[in-house]
Order: sequence, then C-alpha cells, then structure tokens
Amino acid sequence: MTKQEHIAYWLNSVAEDVETMNYLFAGKRYVHALFFGHLYIEKISKALWIKNNEENYPPKIHNILALLKQANIILEDEQQVFLLKLNQYQIEGRYPEDIENLYKKTDIKLSLDYFEQIKIIAQCLQEKMQ
Repeated sequence: MTKQEHIAYWLNSVAEDVETMNYLFAGKRYVHALFFGHLYIEKISKALWIKNNEENYPPKIHNILALLKQANIILEDEQQVFLLKLNQYQIEGRYPEDIENLYKKTDIKLSLDYFEQIKIIAQCLQEKMQ
C-alpha cells in the first residue's frame, strides 16, 4: 500500500469511532465513550505519524503524546495535559484494578468537558493533515 493508502486506512474509520462515542454517551456509558474518544484521537495521530515519517506503519502504541512527539507535532501545553488525562481511558480502562476508579470519577459533567476538548484537538490534528 502507498503512504496515502495507509493514511486513509487510519482516517477512514474515525467517523465510526465518533458515532460510537456519541452512542455510548447517549446510553450513559461514559467510560466506554471516552475510550472511543481516545481511539478517535489516536487514529488521527497515527495518520499524522505516517505522514511525517518515512515508514508506513506507526508504532503499536496507544499513548497519543508519544505518537505526536514521534510525528513532530507540538500541541499547546493545556492540550498535552488533557491528552495525558485522556490516555487513562485507553490504558486504565483495560485493567480491572483501575477501571473501578474511572467509573467513580467519570460522570456526565466530566464527559461533556472531555468531549469538547476531544473535538477541539481532533480539529487541530485534522488541520495538520492538510
């Protein structure tokens, strides 16, 4: 596959992730919705990684900040802090000893705030794909 085809692979599925995120949010499944919010940003980050590197295969990692650093993408400090928080929903959400803490702290208010930030960062990253 060409570099453009690899980039398209990552970007073509983000719409479905956003739809799933919204569906889960409407069903009050906030932790799972934010997992898909993380996945949404992660996929755009992997497309940027491919765009800005010679290889066509991004590393098999889920840390968005690490992916963006390797793609030479610099975000504002507060966006970086937010992405550190969002990473919890990808990593800690997979382990039983951590997921209970996520359920306790993830309510509608936090989710709405995170959704707004996810949309802003996604837009910013998509602009960098141009």
